[in-house]
Amino acid sequence: MNISSIMSKNIIFLGLSASSREEAVRTMADGMVQYGYVSDKEKYLAAVRERENEGTTGIGFGVAIPHGKSDGVKSPCLAYARLAAPVDWNSFDGKPVTSVFLIGVPEKNAGNDHLKILIAISKRLMHEDFRQKLAQAATPEEILEVIKSIDE
Repeated sequence: MNISSIMSKNIIFLGLSASSREEAVRTMADGMVQYGYVSDKEKYLAAVRERENEGTTGIGFGVAIPHGKSDGVKSPCLAYARLAAPVDWNSFDGKPVTSVFLIGVPEKNAGNDHLKILIAISKRLMHEDFRQKLAQAATPEEILEVIKSIDE
């Protein structure tokens, strides 16, 4: 799966103001609804909350990867937000989050698509140069260019 093919500049949020992880996820989900990726926001958000309650999606390096499998999602999608101010996410390393990747997958595609997206993003985030490029990207288009490196 090409990760860049499930992203759009319309669901990339730079300088997103959020005082909590719930607010960050809700704002990102609003964009997913607005651009046709999610048909039932509340059902999708319930799936994201359920997953978050199982254990944190704050993976370290200032990054969180919340995700939800729901029939409220029309097609696999990946939103990205760079937060205006760090948010506590109960991350594994104890540090707040400044970058959020929000994954949405339809329930029927849950197994394979969901895992492929998580693995692909996680592998790249292990590399400091990838994280630096994300942090330095100034526009949604530049974020998409950085994300395309996942597909290579």
